[in-house]
Formats: sequence, structure tokens, C-alpha cells
Amino acid sequence: MKRLTVVIGIVSAAWLFSGSVIASDMVLTMSTTTSTQSSGLLDLLLPAFEKETGIKVKVIAKGTGAAIRDGRDGNVDVIFVHAKGREEKFVADGWGTKRYAVMHNDFVIIGSAADPAGIKGMSDGGGALAGIAAARQSFISRGDDSGTHTKEQFLWQKSGVKIVDKTQIIMKKGKKKEVSFKMPAESSGWYFSIGQGMGKTITFADEKQAYTMSDRGTYIKYKYGKVPAIELELLCQGGAELANPYGIIPVNPEKYPDVKNDLAMKFVNWIISAKGQKMINDYRLEGKQLFYPDAI
Repeated sequence: MKRLTVVIGIVSAAWLFSGSVIASDMVLTMSTTTSTQSSGLLDLLLPAFEKETGIKVKVIAKGTGAAIRDGRDGNVDVIFVHAKGREEKFVADGWGTKRYAVMHNDFVIIGSAADPAGIKGMSDGGGALAGIAAARQSFISRGDDSGTHTKEQFLWQKSGVKIVDKTQIIMKKGKKKEVSFKMPAESSGWYFSIGQGMGKTITFADEKQAYTMSDRGTYIKYKYGKVPAIELELLCQGGAELANPYGIIPVNPEKYPDVKNDLAMKFVNWIISAKGQKMINDYRLEGKQLFYPDAI
């Protein structure tokens, strides 16, 4: 009897172990941007994908630069980010297999209704930043090496304002991280680089009634989908240089054989399929469209 109990125990343990292995094998790890998560879109897409495929997506949300580093270090199976030039370099350097276009929205510059820099109605992002600099009005920068921060630096370089290089230490999840970036010169007292994600940056700018730059989706979420809503108004929008495309890239299994490329490709093919693209296209917040599909 004792021997039978031992055998049953061994079989049960083996069954439980195999079950846990199967369960863990069906988990895909994705590093993505805080703006993608803050928009609420993933709360719609990922449960639908899991229901259809049985694959659970574990999300690590951070700035695009940090998400790309996760892929380069082999810490995740797939990255879903929005800095096209950096994404293409990630693939060209062999860290990713291919960039798949998923969707786009755009960046906007927001600020108080008073608009002391007088940028309301502009579509030229660089020109709007030049106006803020000339008026020496408070501007809050994410300063976190994200896709939004990358675009902001690009626009400062387009603005005609004198630019300087800056390196600072920021804290991310309790860890110190060195970030180097370009920012307007002689901006002490009005330009503030806070090393935070999109939501916290918008909230801080709202508290200070300052200018900042956001992706449209997160702005809509904080303006129309939160209680209390932020007061900041949309002031500069629509220019070609404010475009914000998102791409998804599986990490290269030739670099990291342990990545779950099969699961990554199932998710890629699902999100760029007619069904996934329709869900992106139909996603609304307070009646406002946040993203536009690019695969179909």
C-alpha cells in the first residue's frame, strides 16, 4: 500500500510538473512602451489573443529605448515600440528578425488654455518648440530615452534653437540609469527633464500648467478617460514630422535560441491580421479614435 502511495505521488508530481511546463511554454514576454499600455489598447487586444490562442502575453512597459535594450539583451521574445529609425537599426544589427508595421497615431504638443507661447493652431512641431523656447515657458520632457523623447529631440533639432548634449541619471523601478540626450541650451528655469513615463509626465505638466509632448492616444486617455481629467489643451498637431508609427519585432532566435519565436510569430500574425487590425481601428475612448492600422 505504501509503495502504491509513493508511485501515485510520483505520477501526480510528474503530471503537475509537466502541466506547469506546458503553461509556462504558453507565455510570451513582450517589452513595449508606456504609451501603448497607458492608452488602454493592450487591455483590449491581449485578452482576445489569449482567448483565441491560449497564449498569455506578459507585458513589460517602459520607454522605447529600454524596450529595445530588452530585445538586444534577449530578455524578451518580442518588442512593440514606436521609434522607426531605432527599430530598423535593431533589425539591421541582427537583434530582430523583421519589423512589422502595426499602427500609427501622432504626437501632439499640449499646454494650458492660456497658451503663453502662442502656439495654438500650429502644425509645425519644431516651430512650436521654438516658440516655447523664445517665450521661456515651462516645458516638461520625459527625458527617459523613450520613443516620445526621441521624437522630441528630433523636433528640437528642427526648431533652430541652439542644442546641447546632456547626460543625467534617472531612476527606473528602483535602479539608476544613465541617459544621454539633446536639449535646448540655456534652458535652466524653464526646461525640465524628469525621467518619467508618458502618464506621469502629462500629470506633472498638468499640475504645473506647462507644455509637454505626448502621443495622441495617451493624451486622449488622460483628457477624456480619467477622473479627474487633466486640464491641458491640444495646441500643436497634424504636421508630417509629428507622425508616430508603431512596429512589432520578434527577437532573433539566431542570437538567442531560448526566445519563443513560434509564439512571437503567432502574436505578430494575429495583430497584423484583418481581425487584429479591425480591433485597433475600432478602439475608441469617449468616441475618439486612438490608433490607425498600418498592416491592412
